[in-house]
Amino acid sequence: MSVDWKVELVECGDIVQDEDDTVPQDEAERRWNRYVELVDSVTGDEGPEAVVPIVSSLKVRYDYGAYQAAYGALERFPAADLGKGAALAAEELTRIPYDQSGVVLVTVARSPTGAVEAFNEAVKFVPGEVRNRLRDVVDFHEANEWLAEDGDSGIIKVPRE
Repeated sequence: MSVDWKVELVECGDIVQDEDDTVPQDEAERRWNRYVELVDSVTGDEGPEAVVPIVSSLKVRYDYGAYQAAYGALERFPAADLGKGAALAAEELTRIPYDQSGVVLVTVARSPTGAVEAFNEAVKFVPGEVRNRLRDVVDFHEANEWLAEDGDSGIIKVPRE
C-alpha cells in the first residue's frame, strides 16, 4: 500500500455523524465504506509506524460500527509492532475519544507477550508533556472501564516526567 492510504484513512475515519446535514447521505456512506475497505486491507506486515494512522483515524464518538474493522486491523499486527506502534501514537491516544483510546490500550494489554513490553519501552521516548497526558488517559481507563480489570490494571506503564 502507498503512503497515501494513511492520509486517506485518517480523513475517512472522521465518520459523518447522523446530525451532520452538510454531507449528503451517499457521500457519508461512501466514506464509511472506504474507511472499512482501507482498514480491512491492513495485513499487519506494514510495521509499527502503520499503527499510528489507524489510531489517528479513531476520531469520532459514534462510528456506526466502522471502527470495529480498525480494531481488527490492530490485532493483525505482531505483538511487538502493535505495542511499539501504539506508543508511537501516544499523542493521538490523548486526542481521540476515551472509548476509542480505551479499546486501543486494552488491545495492547490483552495481546500476546511482547505487546505490553514493546509499548512500555517505546513510551519512554515520548516527549514528557505527551507522556503526562497519556498517563492521565491510562489512569482514567484503569479507574473507570477499559483497564479496570485486575489483569489489565497496572501493566501499561507510562512514566510521568
